[in-house]
Amino acid sequence: MNRGLNWLLLLYALPARQGSSRVSLWRQLKRSGAIALKTSTYLLPDEPVHQERFQWLAQQVRESGGDATLIHATDIEGITDEEIVRMFNRARAADYEAFVADLGAVIAANRRKPGESFATDLERFAARLEEIRQIDYFDAPPAEEARMQLERARHLHAKRVRAPATLSAKRYRGRTWLTRPRPEIDRVGSAWLIRRFIDPEARFVFSSDPSRHPEALPFDLADVEFSHHGDDCTFETLVKRFAVDDRAVRQIAEMVHAADIDDGKFARAEAIGLDRMLKGWARMGLPDEALLEKGGECFDALHEFLRKKR
Repeated sequence: MNRGLNWLLLLYALPARQGSSRVSLWRQLKRSGAIALKTSTYLLPDEPVHQERFQWLAQQVRESGGDATLIHATDIEGITDEEIVRMFNRARAADYEAFVADLGAVIAANRRKPGESFATDLERFAARLEEIRQIDYFDAPPAEEARMQLERARHLHAKRVRAPATLSAKRYRGRTWLTRPRPEIDRVGSAWLIRRFIDPEARFVFSSDPSRHPEALPFDLADVEFSHHGDDCTFETLVKRFAVDDRAVRQIAEMVHAADIDDGKFARAEAIGLDRMLKGWARMGLPDEALLEKGGECFDALHEFLRKKR
């Protein structure tokens, strides 16, 4: 975490009778991505565009008969920069999660046949995502999941194209593979599949920006080769691209799909418990590497059970 971040604080007071002005101010602060430190105290990173915004809002407060003060700060007593950044990221995470839930409902309603408003709805969601991204000042982790959900919606009724050629695992040995931080069932399962059937010497790094590791092979990110394509989750994409011919793996692929996408395509509930364990370990603060390790052990056990199941 960078030290010495600079902040802008807007402190204001409005007369009790100015209810409409108070609501208008709150809406503008929300659109700006500002977070509330205390009642009538809001904060943004200290940048010229934010200073101009707060100056304009302060003027509005004064014109409504109130008082407003703008403060530049490098240190806020009682709260660290890291805690402030977490507050911003929690706020944006809530925005992204609401976006994913709302878009998921639209995808479900249009899965079999697109409605007349489907294309317009997607344009509206794209604009909404861009609005959130513009106020996501510290790259909240759920951003990539929101991008992938939008990409999934855009490809829902795309024309089917010929499946790409299968790949030889021998050409992918000893590589570094990159995926998003805080992996859940599709990413953990994909990492297990890679190490078990594609690249036994695989190393894994975590980032939402592949350009930071140009040597790495990205997976389960938007707009990359090994990710969601059509109705397939990343695990299924890898199985097909590397022609993994294993009955137990095919069953696991259906489970991962059911837990990750939850579109009713497969009636497989077995992976729900594993999905919840992974999320629980993440909430306990396990590092990304530990999530892959512990999750991989679970996938090993599941594969062994299915392989020997009569």
